[in-house]
Amino acid sequence: MAPSSSPARRPEQKLLSLRRLPSPPPSPPPRKFRSMVDIMKVAKHAVIEHDDYDHVVCVKCGSGENADELLLCDRCDKGYHMLCLRPIVVRVPIGSWYCPSCDVHPLVKRFPQKKIIDFFQIQKCSASAGKCPSPEDVRKRRRRTSMLVLHKRRRRLLPFTPTEDPARRLEQMGSLASALTASHMEFSGELTYMPGMAPRSANQAKFEKGGMQVLSKEDTETLEQCIAMYKRGECAPLIVVFDSCEGFTVEADGPIKDMTFITEYTGDVDYIKNREQDDCDSMMTLLLAKNPADSLVICPDKRGNIACFISGINNHTPEGRKKQNLKCVRYNVNGECRVLLVATRDIGKGERLYYDYNGYEHEYPTHNFV
Repeated sequence: MAPSSSPARRPEQKLLSLRRLPSPPPSPPPRKFRSMVDIMKVAKHAVIEHDDYDHVVCVKCGSGENADELLLCDRCDKGYHMLCLRPIVVRVPIGSWYCPSCDVHPLVKRFPQKKIIDFFQIQKCSASAGKCPSPEDVRKRRRRTSMLVLHKRRRRLLPFTPTEDPARRLEQMGSLASALTASHMEFSGELTYMPGMAPRSANQAKFEKGGMQVLSKEDTETLEQCIAMYKRGECAPLIVVFDSCEGFTVEADGPIKDMTFITEYTGDVDYIKNREQDDCDSMMTLLLAKNPADSLVICPDKRGNIACFISGINNHTPEGRKKQNLKCVRYNVNGECRVLLVATRDIGKGERLYYDYNGYEHEYPTHNFV
């Protein structure tokens, strides 16, 4: 039988009707999120009170009284009265604060001679530079200066007399190196001008409101002589010691005569407007300008010298006036503002150095140190 010419039947297929699906709705534009910086600018300040803090007591004295003087550690939440701490905390710190147990720094080892020389970048005298003046030469110059003072009836600065024993001088400089290292600071024998702070061009004595006293030619020579001696490792007879109440402080390691130049106050120079919220307790006024925005301060929080460890006191009290043996004076030195520390009376060996911190204001509470 011949095959049929009609096509073979295929399995039944389901026909799917093609319908036009509606197009999806357009996607919304991407949301723009504000940065955290912008949010914090308009966010309201909120303080979260914890009931547990109502029963906090001082670890040292066991009392919870004077809550406004009770500091809480930002790590362990333990409380300490500001006056119970050693050294004393004279005002509430800005930012995070850690108690002595949580803020443990490794003990600074004694500096060997080579490290002291490198730390202070002490320069060696060369034959081409001529003979270095000895302590005897310094004493002779002091006698000549004293005669000039009597002759002209004007008190002039005297250069300090370095300790004659080189080993003792290394101990003195080693104590300063240890104190700076423990304070996470670098040594600087002059004012420093860092990027982002006040430029050197801003430090001009002519900007001082009411004018600034000019350092005489003779006193400028004395200042330069002392700076040169320090660069050779011939420092003033001073030693840095640690006091349980005051922290690092400075004592005379030999007799010092009245009107002797002690040291210059050094550190980073910045506008005072940039340091209004700074809790560095060693800032020093450098320039009080006619325009307050141009006023300058010295900030020895990262760089400085022995001046930042000399104790400032409140000499507006009888007890403070008895202890003060230095004065802090701002001078116009070759057109720039400089701050010098000068002895106001004879100082004996072992006597602690104090100067008036409150030269222009009564804000810093130094009465606890007297």
